[in-house]
Amino acid sequence: MEDQDFLLFIKKVKDYTSIDLSQYKEAQMKRRLTTLRMKKGYNTFVAFFDAMTKDKALFYEFLDRMTINVSEFWRNPNRWELVEQRFIPEMIKKSRRLKIWSAACSTGEEPYTLAMILAEQGVLGDSTLMATDIDEGALEKARHAVYSDRSIRDVPDKYLKKYYTQENLTFKIVDSLKKSVRFQKGNLLTDTFESNFDMIVCRNVMIYFTEDAKHLLYQKFANALKPGGILFVGSTEQIFNPGQYGMESADTFFYRKV
Repeated sequence: MEDQDFLLFIKKVKDYTSIDLSQYKEAQMKRRLTTLRMKKGYNTFVAFFDAMTKDKALFYEFLDRMTINVSEFWRNPNRWELVEQRFIPEMIKKSRRLKIWSAACSTGEEPYTLAMILAEQGVLGDSTLMATDIDEGALEKARHAVYSDRSIRDVPDKYLKKYYTQENLTFKIVDSLKKSVRFQKGNLLTDTFESNFDMIVCRNVMIYFTEDAKHLLYQKFANALKPGGILFVGSTEQIFNPGQYGMESADTFFYRKV
């Protein structure tokens, strides 16, 4: 009965939101959502779903728990140094008009990191920087662009001084950067992607998906890149056979479309 309850919940969520929870790893997804359901006092997932459809705050909390919105600026700094010092300069030599996508951008730390790098290299005004996430609550925080000191602990000093204003214990992104990022809702598993991206950043998201869903996504990302374009993934998401997607390893956690 418990399994049937969760399967019915998956079906109802898909019908209501187009989010297909069956493409996420079931054990960890069910564990996280069971904790939330019980915390809120619902005995079944079906009762929890009914409550979600009537309570917007509860629905956003479900999305937040489902997507684990944990992000920081310059997360894994040595990887971002490669973006800053190698990949973006290589792209600029070919064109100043870059098209970059931060997929599953959470609360905005990654796209704003990209915006700072592009601004510092003088091409932000010429470039297109898109950021998407399935969670409207996370996107609203990203547009607001106010962060705790924990989020900025790896930001290099020159960027911290230039692109943030401090207000008590929070740090706010300057308006010039806020205006440069186009935030919009997006479902990686069901959406049709735009094309001709110079770079796609999608980090620490694939770990939640089934192997079939990962395979689908890697192929969609490869198709969305222009030849020579770069896919930047998270530190636990190495692609062991990038050739099957028409890509090759460009560095650790970076893949270039052939």
